Formats: sequence, structure tokens, C-alpha cells
Amino acid sequence: MAVNKSKVSAGFIVVGVLTAFFGIVLVFVGPVIIDDQVVKNTIIDPKNDLSYTMWKDLPVPFFMSVYFFHVLNPEEILKGEKPMVEQRGPYVYRKQCRKENITFHPNSTVSYREYRRYFFEPSMSVGNESDVITIPNMLVLGAAVMLEDLPYALRLLISATFMMFKEGPFLTKTVEELMWGYDSKLVEFLNKYLPGMLPSTGKFGLFAEFNNSNTGLFTIHTGRDNIKNVHKVDSWNGLTELSYWRTPQCNMINGTAGQLWPPFMTKETTLPFYSPDACRSLELVYQRSGVMNGIPLYRFVAPKTMFANGTDYPPNEGFCPCRQSGLLNVSSCRYNSPVFISHPHFFNADPVLLDYVLGLHPTEEEHGLFIDIHPLTGVPLNVSIRLQLNLYMKRISGIIETGKISEVVMPMLWFEENGYIDGPILTTFHTNLVILPAVMEYMQYIFIALGLLTTIVAALVYYKVRATSSGRGKDSHGFEAQDKSMRYSEKDM
Repeated sequence: MAVNKSKVSAGFIVVGVLTAFFGIVLVFVGPVIIDDQVVKNTIIDPKNDLSYTMWKDLPVPFFMSVYFFHVLNPEEILKGEKPMVEQRGPYVYRKQCRKENITFHPNSTVSYREYRRYFFEPSMSVGNESDVITIPNMLVLGAAVMLEDLPYALRLLISATFMMFKEGPFLTKTVEELMWGYDSKLVEFLNKYLPGMLPSTGKFGLFAEFNNSNTGLFTIHTGRDNIKNVHKVDSWNGLTELSYWRTPQCNMINGTAGQLWPPFMTKETTLPFYSPDACRSLELVYQRSGVMNGIPLYRFVAPKTMFANGTDYPPNEGFCPCRQSGLLNVSSCRYNSPVFISHPHFFNADPVLLDYVLGLHPTEEEHGLFIDIHPLTGVPLNVSIRLQLNLYMKRISGIIETGKISEVVMPMLWFEENGYIDGPILTTFHTNLVILPAVMEYMQYIFIALGLLTTIVAALVYYKVRATSSGRGKDSHGFEAQDKSMRYSEKDM
């Protein structure tokens, strides 16, 4: 029996060593297996059901919340007083995106057009689309600045045209009209006699060209040849660089299309993406780590240099002519209209901008933009892109409608596009990319611990059995010697 126990103990020692060895192998091989699965599921490929569906149809709730700056003192502004505004909203719209004309190319790229539609959500809004708002009239005050250098006589003629079509410096319309368009005799006149001067040929609205539209022809990398390039833009509308700006660096089309990013991020990673609406590439930087529903994340935010002017941040010189830091002049891609983009309430902008307008109260929590990303896969978990539309306006001699308006960058509205992973997508994502890797990680240490424990216990048992066996052998030899001694004693007697 002792020999059997010894063999069994030796067997357990071998099993323990093999188990511990398997656990150690998993420590090195496990991450490789996980990374390999991430690569396979991140490549843009119709065979990857989950990732392809997320890329193609964005099956997560996505909303656009719009806040208008209702002008409280239009008459006083015309007399040169500070504008006073009151934020109204949010007016919330559900955003529906779908990619069409999807074409895969032999060079590991795919082309598509993404169409977007917006549907008003009364239950999520503070107010209704029938609410009446007063904002500056871009057709009048914007055109006045655009035509500032024309001869004085022509400016008088333009002013008379505004009066003929009953277009004043401020506009009072419903939210629906301001968003999606309203009938304007002036717009009809301009489209008839000066075609191409306005962005739309129908109704004039701030978001008229957004609804039922596409963001252009994107060609992006699928990641099949190099996973580091997945989702990165190869070209937009056939262009590999823009022509809006003054330097090659500012005209570069960098990063992704702004929906997904390459996997395996670190805290040193940045988040570049090209935005057709902003007419340029933008880049977010790491701020902090966090957790959302048990899923680890990195939060990326806009650096203060994003909309800094060329004086404060020389690389942005190509986006000029500039005004104060915190404003992006997009006139070059918006029909030369004096329109500026900023963060809401001039957050992260030159504080002097707040002195020119009453009623603004910027905070990072309410007005800073961010993207929360799962660093292993590059999939956004929570997104909040917040931008403000501003109109540069001032008194223009000869155009009576401008009155005595003081020079000011006037906020008109700001909007937030936000979405987050939820429901079945979140459950599947959590299971595949959090629970399973965690189980694998725990299993490797369990195997090591179990193997070591088995080896130690089996070794102790083995040596105890050997020691017991050796002791019995010695006792047996002692008894034989004593017995012989006794027999000799009996003979002598």
C-alpha cells in the first residue's frame, strides 16, 4: 500500500506541475488570444455581425439637443447696447443614421455615404417646435458684413432691397421654422437672380441642409491590412486634403470619421477625427479613466488649443483670419458668411467674449464636449459633442438695418449630439469584452494557484509516505536482530 500511495503522490506532483505550467502559459498566451479576437472583431467585415452592425447602422440611441439664445433686447442692441440673451430649450431630436452605397475595395478600404434624419421628441424636450424665438437675422446682419467693402451706393441699394422684402435685423420665428426652414421672398429673389449665393434653393433654415442629407462620400480603411488604420479616413469626396484653410497642416484630413477608432488605446493616444460640419479635422486628448456599467473607459476631451487663435497657438494660424481664442472662423466653407463655431457659452474661450453678451454662464459639466471610449476596442461608450453657432455682426455704413450695433460675436444657438451604448448591445459588449477576458484572467491565476497547491500537498504526502516506509524497514531489521540474539541465549543455557 505504501508503494501505491507513493506512486499516487508522484502522479499528483506531475499533475500539479502541469497545471501550474498551463496557468503560466495562459498568463502570456491569454492576452494574445484576447488581442487576436479584438482584431478579428474590429475589422470592418460583414462577417463580424456585432461590430459591422454597430458601424453600419449605429443601433444605439442618438439624439441632438438644440438650445436657442432668445434675444431679450433687440431694440436696445440696435442702439448700441449689449445684447441680452436667454437660453431656451432643449429641443430634442432623435437622430437616425444609415450608411448606403457601401463598396469594399481591394486596397482594404470601404466607401459609403451616411444619411441622417431627425425626428422631434416632445417628451424629451423643454418646449415645443411651435415655440417662438427671436434671434439675429443671418440674411441681413450676415450679408451686411459680407458686403461691407462694396461701394456705398450699392450698400444703400442692398438696404433698400432688405426693406422691400421686409427683412429686418432680427428674426422672430417658431423653432420648427428656424431649424428646418421658412419661406422668404428675399431667398426666392436671390436664388432666382443670384443662384449659388445661398446654401439651399428652398426654404432658409439653420439646419435645413442637415435633415435628409448625407455627410459626403467617405472612404475609410477596413483594418484588414493593418488594424492600426481601421476606421481612419483615406479620402472624403475624393479628396485627401482640404482647400478651405491657409496651411497644409490645417487642410489635412486626419483620423477617423468620428464614430469608431482603432483598438488598443493608451493614455498617450489622441482621438483625431474629420468633421465635415466643422470643415476641418479635430483632435481630443485623454483626460481620465473611468467605468461605465462595469466597462472600463478612457475619457477624451477637447484641449484648450482646439479653437485657440494663431497668436495663442501658432499651429492654428492656418485657420485665420482669427478673432479671440475660442472661436473658429468657418466663413471659408460657409459661403463666406461671418459664422464662427465655439464651445457652448464660450466655454474655454477668451473671457472677454463673455463681457460683450449678457446671459452666458459656461461650465465644463454642461458645455464641455467629451467621448468615453473602451480603450481595448476603440468603441465609444458615451458621446457628447457640444458646439455653438455664432454670428459676427456690427454696424455697416449704408445698411440702415444694422443701426448702431456694436461689434460683437453673437451666440445664436448651441447643440449637443449625444449617444450611449445601451440594451442588448451593451449586454453583448459587456459579456464578450469584459466578462470573458476577466474569466480568462482569473482562470490563469486559479490554474497557477491550484497547480502549486497540488504540487506542494502531493510532495508532502510523497515524502511522508517514503519516510514512513523507511521507518518500518528499520523496525523490521531491529526485530530480526533481537530474535537472533534471543535464540543464541537459549542455546547457551
